[in-house]
Amino acid sequence: MQSPFGEKTQNVPDNFETSKVVFISDLHVSDYTGGAELSTDALSKTSPFGEVCFLRSRELTPEHISKGSQKMWVFFNFGSMNLNLVPTIVANCHYFIVEYDYKFCRFRSVEKHKEEVGEDCDCHEQRFGLFMSSFFAGAEHVFYMSEVQRKIHTDRFPFLGNEKSSVLSSIFDTPDLAFIERLRKDRQTNGKYAVIGSESWIKGTKKTSEYLTEKGVEFDVLSGLSYHDMLRKLSEYEGLCFQPLGGDTCPRVVIEAKLLGLELDINENVQHAKEHWFSQSLDEVESYILDGNNRFWNKIIEFVEKLPTISGYTTVRNVDSQGYPWKKSISSLLQFCDEVVVVDCGSDDGSFEMLEAWAEKDKRIKIHQNKLDVKDPRFAIKVDGEMKAYARSFCQYDWCWQQDIDEVVHENDAPKIKSLAANMPKAVHLLALPVVEYWGNKGKVRVDVNPWKWRISRNLAHITHGVPEDLRMYDENGEMYANEGTDSCDYIDKDTGARVPFSSFYTQDVHNVRIAALQGNSDALSAYEEWFNSAVNQIPGVYHYSWYNLEQKIKNYKNYWTRFWQSMYGKDQKDTAENNMFFDKSWAEVSDEEITNLANKLEEEMGGWIFHRKIDFNNKTPHVQIHTEEPNISTQEEK
Repeated sequence: MQSPFGEKTQNVPDNFETSKVVFISDLHVSDYTGGAELSTDALSKTSPFGEVCFLRSRELTPEHISKGSQKMWVFFNFGSMNLNLVPTIVANCHYFIVEYDYKFCRFRSVEKHKEEVGEDCDCHEQRFGLFMSSFFAGAEHVFYMSEVQRKIHTDRFPFLGNEKSSVLSSIFDTPDLAFIERLRKDRQTNGKYAVIGSESWIKGTKKTSEYLTEKGVEFDVLSGLSYHDMLRKLSEYEGLCFQPLGGDTCPRVVIEAKLLGLELDINENVQHAKEHWFSQSLDEVESYILDGNNRFWNKIIEFVEKLPTISGYTTVRNVDSQGYPWKKSISSLLQFCDEVVVVDCGSDDGSFEMLEAWAEKDKRIKIHQNKLDVKDPRFAIKVDGEMKAYARSFCQYDWCWQQDIDEVVHENDAPKIKSLAANMPKAVHLLALPVVEYWGNKGKVRVDVNPWKWRISRNLAHITHGVPEDLRMYDENGEMYANEGTDSCDYIDKDTGARVPFSSFYTQDVHNVRIAALQGNSDALSAYEEWFNSAVNQIPGVYHYSWYNLEQKIKNYKNYWTRFWQSMYGKDQKDTAENNMFFDKSWAEVSDEEITNLANKLEEEMGGWIFHRKIDFNNKTPHVQIHTEEPNISTQEEK
């Protein structure tokens, strides 16, 4: 599958190629030792995926995203990032967000917003906030620093609820915690309070100093120190006074002061202060802090190791009497699907009752019935595309696998399908996979039809089946039928009718070789056969039995399919010799013996035929052979 970005990435960091995880942040700890930077650095040191690649947010380019579409991305503070990249990131990257403040607000603080504007923050309803919410919505998971912070976000964006987000708190490096513990044991206090000097509005250095002055408390403002020098200096004080002007999600210095044994004079804007873990003993606080790395990495490991869930779906009507391999088809779906949705369109041959009995034994099979009137002039649109859409609407898992009832997944392919879904690039919503199209039961595989079909798709609300908007036609009664170019089962956007873009293993070069083979080029036929065998061996697909039993297929054409295609394309053709593509007589005149004889001749002399025109035995259609044995699927009854 081609990258949507085109050219090769340039100017990537030395470890970008080898790193499985990329951290994006405005500043590295080497640039500035703030609380956010120290937490980010501590997380990077405990990666279970090897060395983390660090990129400053201003350095991020489309090329990085292209090259790293299969990596795990984590976004921390990203105020310097080109926000025009957000749609590309959402569409193509598996990413997580560690939210240190309130990026939905253009001031990154709802209190600062009110201070500057004079009104309550409504950024979440404005363009900037909604744009930022789309970035958060696309994340696999969002980590917050405090419960209060998380609630403020989820009140505005309910989609960031229990499944989507969790509280991480500030993260500490183990050696730093050990250093703090040594300072606590050896400390002697000077009887004064410490105030942290900061130019950040939210830290409230000036207001805190005025507060202590009014109380008559002696204090010093600490600033301009390296991290460890700051900890040494802080340990000398009786207490810490920290009075932020707005919500400070989980200020690291407050935790450090507590672990150093200082008294705390803090206000309600210290958002983590009332959380259960912070009110415990120092050993318990330290244990909670130490577990922060596990809370973070375990969530990412859970995502990486999670096998995707798959809903299979298919439609049936009188499949038993028409000789379809429906039991093997459904059994093959049960090899890898977490559920199999079957919609019966009104069987009257006992098929529906047999399906119901099977579903009683295997609860993964979900049976629905939607009876359709096959005498309706436009029944084909309703029985095919609309019924697939109806079946899909019941699918509840991550991915949807559509399969016709005359298709079977090989037992060798079933284990590959979950892996395929797990490793699908995020930008791919629909994937076409191989189809082995048998011609008769002697092992011939057709070359005259495309060797692929749309098969597996993400279970997204906008994806459905139907006639693309540009191929929709309407009769005098306003009833829709299809222009040629669709069988009404295309994957389309539910609202617009536009085709859903798809990725495929089948390239233009291979297509050119296949066409040359059809035109009689024997070298091209050999090359195509070699390519097709390689594709079938490597990529999971289906074995299609539509033309496996040629006699039964011709009978189905006589009794059903001719009428079906006329209904699909709005044609009203009489049963005449001219309109019969199989025989030079009307279907009413064709005997079963003639059908048997034609089926035998087609199987022996041809490698396929598309029955939009009369059969021509002087124009032999080539075929290929595949080296894989046919599927050997045990049905429920056989088990």
